[in-house]
Amino acid sequence: MVVAIAALPTLTYAAEANTMQTPKVIIFDVNETLLDLAPLRRSVGAALPSGEALLPLWFSTMLHYSLVDTLTGDYHDFAQIGTAALTMVASSKGVELDAAVARQAIAGTITKLPAHPDVVSALQALSESGFRIVSLTNSSNAGVAAQFEYAGLTKYFDHRFSVEDIRAYKPDPRPYRWVLEQLDIQPEEALMVAAHAWDLAGAKAVGLQTAYVQRPGTVTYPLTARPDYVVENLQQLVDLLGKK
Repeated sequence: MVVAIAALPTLTYAAEANTMQTPKVIIFDVNETLLDLAPLRRSVGAALPSGEALLPLWFSTMLHYSLVDTLTGDYHDFAQIGTAALTMVASSKGVELDAAVARQAIAGTITKLPAHPDVVSALQALSESGFRIVSLTNSSNAGVAAQFEYAGLTKYFDHRFSVEDIRAYKPDPRPYRWVLEQLDIQPEEALMVAAHAWDLAGAKAVGLQTAYVQRPGTVTYPLTARPDYVVENLQQLVDLLGKK
């Protein structure tokens, strides 16, 4: 059984209400889930030979090598991997991109991203409803602190968790399990919210409840368990949680 809002252009979905308990903690991914990546796309696109057309290749290359680091135990922070991925993509198109230029295209923008329009009001509503709110990101501790300060999100979060402290990138199971240990809760007591299917696949494998936010250009992964919630924006998630 699903909960659907017929007036919406895409399906808003929640699993049967009595199959899930109300989460004690809501864990948010940060980049793209909460923060609008449009400024970063423009900055990175300006550094690439084919502009923004190569952005999907850059992002997938960055994720690919974050997992290589995780599997080999040779950890580099996300900014380093992003810079390396940018030079690799440029090189694959016959352009030698200086590492300093690539680094500036990322570092000069990623800490100055605005929140999506639905984020602040939704976080406020969830906080007022008594949910404990934390974040879990592949970005560094310093990076996410700067991001939240710029976007005005700091006050809504009880804690910010970064994979930097455990040196294993999502969707490896270890970051999710580590957060659960830090919060002293069971997997089913937490809800992971993300705009990335790969992030939710990792959370679901550990036993967390999951909510997929369908930001423009993102899609779910059909070969993994369906998220417990599928929404177009965070206000819809607030509404669905309010019905539990």
